[in-house]
Amino acid sequence: MKILKNPKKYTWNEILTRPAIDNTFLERTVANILKDVKNHGDEALKHCARQFDRVELDEFLVSEEEFAEAEAQVSQELKNAIAVAKANIEKFHTAQIEEPQIIETTEGVFCWRKSVAIEKVGLYVPAGTAPLFSTVLMLAIPAKIAGCKEIVVCSPPDTNGKINPVTLYAAKLCGATKFFKIGGAQAVGALGFGTSSVPKVSKIFGPGNQFVTEAKQQITKFGVSIDMPAGPSEVAVFADESSVPAFVAADLLSQAEHGVDSQVLLVSTSEKVIEESLAELEKQLEVLPRKAIAQRAIENSKAIFFDDFEIALELLNEYAAEHLILAVENAEEVAEKVINAGSVFIGNYSCESAGDYASGTNHTLPTNGYAKSYSGVSLDSFVRKITFQKLTADGIKNLGRAIECMAEAEELQAHKNAITVRLNQLSANAHR
Repeated sequence: MKILKNPKKYTWNEILTRPAIDNTFLERTVANILKDVKNHGDEALKHCARQFDRVELDEFLVSEEEFAEAEAQVSQELKNAIAVAKANIEKFHTAQIEEPQIIETTEGVFCWRKSVAIEKVGLYVPAGTAPLFSTVLMLAIPAKIAGCKEIVVCSPPDTNGKINPVTLYAAKLCGATKFFKIGGAQAVGALGFGTSSVPKVSKIFGPGNQFVTEAKQQITKFGVSIDMPAGPSEVAVFADESSVPAFVAADLLSQAEHGVDSQVLLVSTSEKVIEESLAELEKQLEVLPRKAIAQRAIENSKAIFFDDFEIALELLNEYAAEHLILAVENAEEVAEKVINAGSVFIGNYSCESAGDYASGTNHTLPTNGYAKSYSGVSLDSFVRKITFQKLTADGIKNLGRAIECMAEAEELQAHKNAITVRLNQLSANAHR
């Protein structure tokens, strides 16, 4: 991990750049995959399965027998753990339900807004180097609470054409209506365009590698909505003398082990904290089963020392981390100064793993600096907000003249007439 000291602001943009592959290659490759799926449907999906997943598939849909087989393979202890996480995620997201509030803006003019579920949603569950079954909980649970009628899940199969049993168990438990053995950019294409096997959805959710992220961004050109551009995982840890180096190291590695294109960032106002945390990191890294992956991610990462606390925080807000851990004194006060982050973890005991699995918040979050303009997934992600209005006779009389005046100023006579004919009728009725 490269160590930097008090870097000048003009260097921040370069310092905070995320790992990326050649954009030209990425865009062209993904565009070709999407075009193939759009034009050739299931045949393209079979070709992609052979090329990318190294498996021959005649059927993509997971059968009821496969769900039952998967459930039998999941230990009771893990089922109990998933039940705890499910309950907390449901509790947090159910609290986000909004009841319509009818507002009388002018006497006789009533306006309100109602949440209506998106009918068909597609959920992408990564499984490239690890079976991320927790993503199923984070996406299917709020989709179910929102009232989505079709919850379609896609995830890449292994070389035997199988999906991780825990992923299937979680999908069944959380209300998925269909599950397909399809991964990568081709899964995004299948959900976005629809094929003879896969239903077309209105919105696609879920994190993924750079190919999946690029596919999600490209699919929006075809009228399909996405949750956000959620790519390779990342964490930033803000640590001072009150932090615990072993905790800091563990948090950095918990993200580094996701993939070689993950990035972790340690920012501190103490050179001693950086030194001790990195020493701990080296010790913990040695015993990780995914050491090779984590090590490559660490090579792309940085530890930054600042002697000014406020400038350190300014850099973190500029970075806009997917996960931001505040292992500093007065962490709750510092949290109030955070303006760009996907999710914030306050204090030494608030490890990022809690949010990944079971605290209740959603772990599908904006990466690559998109936390400056995107929120993480929530119940709102699965609904549309439709506005309603109702004008009574008194309402049109009270508001009508203002509307006529504005329409006339915009030279839109038909708009004005829509008010005038009503006012004239009300006037005529009043004189009868």
